[in-house]
Amino acid sequence: MDDASAAEPQTPVAPEPPAVPGGEPAGPTPLGVGRTATGHAAVDALLERLGDADHLPADGHLEVYEDVHRGLRDTLTALDAHPRPGSPNEHRS
Repeated sequence: MDDASAAEPQTPVAPEPPAVPGGEPAGPTPLGVGRTATGHAAVDALLERLGDADHLPADGHLEVYEDVHRGLRDTLTALDAHPRPGSPNEHRS
């Protein structure tokens, strides 16, 4: 073994995916990633929306991810919003 080959790390080569008859790439397949409920209905609905990406080609994932990100960001922003004060005579108990 020479010094050049000993210095280069060996990287495994991924096997080629099996050929599909007709040469067409296989369609999208679900990743099977489970989603755990958070107990917050709005957040849970957004997380379920991520499942829509399972049925889209890769170029459709970005729209789903951006939509979910926007919804989660809006939900978190709403938590930071200060409630407007009620009338001086309004007492909540």
